[in-house]
Amino acid sequence: MTSNSDAHAAFRIIDANANRSLEGLRVVEDFTRFCLNDKHLATQYKGLRHELAAVLAQMPQLALMAARNTPGDVGTKIEADDEYTRDSGLSVALASQKRVEQALRCIEEYVKTVVPEVTSPEVASSVEQLRYRVYTLGKAIALTAASRVHLDDKRLYVLIDGGRSPEAFERLARQLTESGVDFLQLRDKRLCDRELVSRGRVLREITQGSNTLFIVNDRPDVAAITRADGVHVGQEELSVADVRAVLGPHRLVGVSTHSIEQARQAVLDGADYIGCGPTFPSPTKEFNEFPGLTLLQAVADEISLPAFAIGGITLENLSQIVDAGFRRIAVGCCVTSSNDPRATVKHLQAAFPSATLTTSSTP
Repeated sequence: MTSNSDAHAAFRIIDANANRSLEGLRVVEDFTRFCLNDKHLATQYKGLRHELAAVLAQMPQLALMAARNTPGDVGTKIEADDEYTRDSGLSVALASQKRVEQALRCIEEYVKTVVPEVTSPEVASSVEQLRYRVYTLGKAIALTAASRVHLDDKRLYVLIDGGRSPEAFERLARQLTESGVDFLQLRDKRLCDRELVSRGRVLREITQGSNTLFIVNDRPDVAAITRADGVHVGQEELSVADVRAVLGPHRLVGVSTHSIEQARQAVLDGADYIGCGPTFPSPTKEFNEFPGLTLLQAVADEISLPAFAIGGITLENLSQIVDAGFRRIAVGCCVTSSNDPRATVKHLQAAFPSATLTTSSTP
């Protein structure tokens, strides 16, 4: 049985860390709300903060308050050299994120010392589960903030297949890279693996040193061999975690999403960007349902991770994409089937002047 003095010390520790964790969650929540303008992540942090408060309410409140002794806390006199400087809102949020993680672990451990005299074992278990969720959210805000900086000026994403011949493929890839498209994704289900790798190596050579990022569809193994900048996966392909296990942490991972729930999950999974659609019917891929502009509006309303509208987008319907709040698009045959791909790219780029992108480079 825990002695009175040990229980008093445990309550003092729990009280201090309860305040620390709730305060830290509010700091991070405000970063997601006011710096990232991300309704999804702000909602997640707010919900977690309320859940933690509910768990802590199961503790004996009078004992916690009685144990509090701020004037007698020796820790208030201990200072770190960098404690009063932060270089950005993101650094403030990440520092608070770490503080929350550590505080929750302290609560979880010291609650165990007062079980079962004054509380139940479920409190420690509940705090543990909240701590795991905090880890996931911390990854999400860090990757969202990084992607907003890295992909801030990326607006036009073009999907290309292997072409009628290696020569035709190379010619088109050079035209698009020289035209300044932001992404080129190699997507071709018809090619054998050796042909796909061969095309990928050509695309890597063409895009190397340019502002065009080279992405491989579905195949992290091909991306690794061809030294691509990343991989794009669908809902039925490898998970983000599995792709990163193959490619490591420094390559881009994009995820196709067809509902707001899938878009939210992609953020929590740690995607670097998402594709949202299909917006309109497309001649290159068949779908049973079209979430359309409704999905774009929902994503624009609550998710700040870079998102590309995709599916049947043309110069004729582009204004509808803009009206839905999107500033990034992914296209295929709109460009590749054009008589003049360079001119089509120029027209698409003109529809999204850089000034319309409001993502801050220093959140």
